[in-house]
Amino acid sequence: MVTKTVITCALTGGMENAHMNPAIPVTPAQIVQSALEAERAGAAIAHIHVRDPKTAKPSMELSLYRDVMEGLKQANSKLVINLTTGAGARYAPGGVDDPSAPGEGTTLTSPENRVVHIEELQPEVCTLDIATLNFGEYVFMNTPEHLRQMARRIRKTGTKPELEVFEPGHLRLALKMIEDGLIDPPPMFQLCLGIPWGAPATPETVLYMKSMLPENTAWSGFGIAATQFPMAAQVCIAGGHVRVGLEDNIYLSRGVLASSNAVLVERAVTIVEAVGGHVASPDEAREIFDLG
Repeated sequence: MVTKTVITCALTGGMENAHMNPAIPVTPAQIVQSALEAERAGAAIAHIHVRDPKTAKPSMELSLYRDVMEGLKQANSKLVINLTTGAGARYAPGGVDDPSAPGEGTTLTSPENRVVHIEELQPEVCTLDIATLNFGEYVFMNTPEHLRQMARRIRKTGTKPELEVFEPGHLRLALKMIEDGLIDPPPMFQLCLGIPWGAPATPETVLYMKSMLPENTAWSGFGIAATQFPMAAQVCIAGGHVRVGLEDNIYLSRGVLASSNAVLVERAVTIVEAVGGHVASPDEAREIFDLG
């Protein structure tokens, strides 16, 4: 186990699921409030997507990201802000007659469009999804060249990319990007487990993917849905840092909706402490992940 365990809270996510739990924050003000509650509960990092305040659907609108960041700054939050760049990677074939044409649900856009908010707002951390995979019924598409373009742009901002990997092949590509100088050392990894159809959320997966990481790498991991809390324990025991939040899981227990992101963070704190760990503050997280 690590000396201190960083808890990341993934606040809202990029799925059209706000109707499934009224606690999922939608507006910038709600996202800010949820982040502050998570911080008080023990989170050190807030992983942030934004949503259209009118429709609750995922959005890539720069002004919404700015409103969230300014709201947290005005509230004197110490949280490490981690903005997503995962939006704009979804592809659905157009149909039997022409599967090469984008169909309903496609959001695929250019690498430039996917990092505009990072270049503009320069958060401490942003995600970089080293991932092309069948994501449920869609293809989550991140080609090597698009990833190289995004990595170069992110590097110029001084923002640290959190390398999200969904199966071992993604980790191999991430290591190649580090070798090629596209990612500054030390890298920051997130093992994303249990997503259909990526690597399963099991202890064996955690240990295998951990074995592929460079030595002395600070890394995090999570499982989705019912695996969120078991994976929090497994990742913590294996020496990683923990992610929870309504993006990944809307329940506190079977059939019981989580009333907030904070209650999920509180459960993560209990798990970390139950296995003998201690929860890191935001400033300790900055030191652990070498955020300067």
